[in-house]
Amino acid sequence: MKALLTAILFLVSIETFANGLGKTVVYKEKDTELEGYIAETPIKKKKVPGFIIVHDWMGLSDDNKQEVEKLADKGAVALAVDIYGKGVRPKNADEAGKTAGIYKKDRALLKERIKAGYKLLLENKKVDPKKIVVLGYCFGGMTALDLARTGADLAGVVTYHGNLDSVDPKEAKNIKAKVLVLHGAIDPYVPATQVDAFQKEMDEAKVDYQIVKYSGAVHSFTNKKAGTDISKGAAYNAVADARARKQFDSFIAEILAL
Repeated sequence: MKALLTAILFLVSIETFANGLGKTVVYKEKDTELEGYIAETPIKKKKVPGFIIVHDWMGLSDDNKQEVEKLADKGAVALAVDIYGKGVRPKNADEAGKTAGIYKKDRALLKERIKAGYKLLLENKKVDPKKIVVLGYCFGGMTALDLARTGADLAGVVTYHGNLDSVDPKEAKNIKAKVLVLHGAIDPYVPATQVDAFQKEMDEAKVDYQIVKYSGAVHSFTNKKAGTDISKGAAYNAVADARARKQFDSFIAEILAL
């Protein structure tokens, strides 16, 4: 399992996935079909860690699938969830904004969608239910935190440039997981006021959390497709990306006792 700590989360956009561990999985939230992607480690162990990956506002992507397969190859069961629904994949930023907006306005629905994915992972007999980590990007970071706020029995939550607001800060008392926030220090979409409010929320609930800020980084700093123009408010930052991946590795080693 120590191999899980070796560069497991670098995103590479590819059309096919070489190790063959992953497969599409259709599951439901009530009557809505959701289409995720799951991969299981070939390592023969009774129980292994489980990871849930939550997509950004563009929906489940090839990058998410590649990340799932890397995690499985290193010794875990990993699931890339689908919040939007089977076949719902925004084609551009305008569509993404409208689709993500549905769930930002209806956080109760958002929680039901992510809980459906969590339930699916729990049903996997290879997964140690005490070693589940949920991580998300941008919209997915917000979703990961909302799953923790439901009281889900998680070992850890990681957000990469995620939205940190809460509909009801009192829900933070339900958080059982340790929380790692990886944040662009000059992110205009998640401003200092929101970060401060999140810290207050976590402090009052006595949550074990860390907030790591990367200088010069804005929103989407791990997304190579975001370009490098920080004036747009969302841009890739190779240094922040690399540092965040190392921070993730350290966090996973701690919470999963690897």
